[in-house]
Amino acid sequence: MLYAWREWQSTLWAPVLPWLQTTADLLAKVDGIAHATPSRQLAAGCDLLVRLFRRYDKPQFGLAETVVHGQRVAITERVVLKKSFCHLIHFERATDYQQPVVLIVAPLSGHHATLLRDTVRSMLPDFDVYITDWLDARHVPLSSGRFHLDDYVAYLREFIDFLGPQVHVVSVCQSTVPVLGAVALSASGGGCTPASLTLMGGPVDARRSPTTVNDLAVSRSLDWFARALINTVPHPSAGAGRRVYPGFRQHMAFVSMNADRHLKAHVNYYHDVSRGNTGAALKHREFYNEYNAVLDMAAEYYLETVRVVFQEYSLARGTWTVNGERVRPEMIGNTMLITVEGENDDICGQGQTHAAHDLCASIEPSRRHRITVADCGHYGIFSGNRWRTQIYPRIRDLINSCHVVRICALDNEVPALK
Repeated sequence: MLYAWREWQSTLWAPVLPWLQTTADLLAKVDGIAHATPSRQLAAGCDLLVRLFRRYDKPQFGLAETVVHGQRVAITERVVLKKSFCHLIHFERATDYQQPVVLIVAPLSGHHATLLRDTVRSMLPDFDVYITDWLDARHVPLSSGRFHLDDYVAYLREFIDFLGPQVHVVSVCQSTVPVLGAVALSASGGGCTPASLTLMGGPVDARRSPTTVNDLAVSRSLDWFARALINTVPHPSAGAGRRVYPGFRQHMAFVSMNADRHLKAHVNYYHDVSRGNTGAALKHREFYNEYNAVLDMAAEYYLETVRVVFQEYSLARGTWTVNGERVRPEMIGNTMLITVEGENDDICGQGQTHAAHDLCASIEPSRRHRITVADCGHYGIFSGNRWRTQIYPRIRDLINSCHVVRICALDNEVPALK
């Protein structure tokens, strides 16, 4: 019922928003009127109303080119593997220069993979980059079946196998747990494991330094989450009838965590538009165009994640099973492990990601690296100035050093021709 009401509200606003936007644009452009304070304020009010009530579609990566060894090269975004709930995207670079392959595993926790645009942009000059692009469950028809946490892990194992043993995996936030599970299962079964594994700001052991997110997960039963947060996708969406954790509910939760900060940002935006401060207004639009674009998650996947990661701590306690097979991180041996945490992360507390080092006991200490960034929040781990200047250079150098070692090891395993 709530989902249907939300759709009805969007339909109601649909014919009004273009008129408001046209009014705002006209008042901002007309000579003479544009410089009158009341006109600017009216334009700002109309603009803000549009932004508060519009539907935000999935953004584009918009990465058309990069620089490789001083040369500008074109980027082509291509889907190389299609699964029902995820596409594997390759950012093909128009160059013959061979560089290490990196698989960025985006989180499936509300936002689209484009939230990692800055992550991808930073890595493109140095690596051959792939990323998981999780689909909005409201667009996946019921005929495609259900999507469980076990399916997520299976997808990751398939992607790693597809890219081969020289791939370097970089996972962000929610994805750290299923990524570590996928690599552990492959190691146990003698399958393909990556050359390096980077875990960034993820709840590997959510018992450590619990945050508001962690406290909420254990304050309610799983039945409560199912009753209070799960809705059915209405018609005419392609996924009509599918049970999901809706994107708009997630967005409300995101905003409520820092309500004062978001309110202040929107008030500042109104004043910036009123005063003609186009630079600040543009930065606001760019951030919230991404932040407000959310997707629905399959209900079974969401509820299983709450139970496995945040209520039972199954990975950290060694009790997690995927399709009947126990996940054993201690079986990972021939992989470099890098963990990254932000000192001020209010989503994943300190120690939650670094906990992976205790679980991956078979990896030699010299191949385990911890990065803790001072004065860094959750989003700063993978986006922004601290990511570009402090975190990424260290990850880049570690991956490159590991890549050379792995290449040499693989060459030594190849029998000499007679």
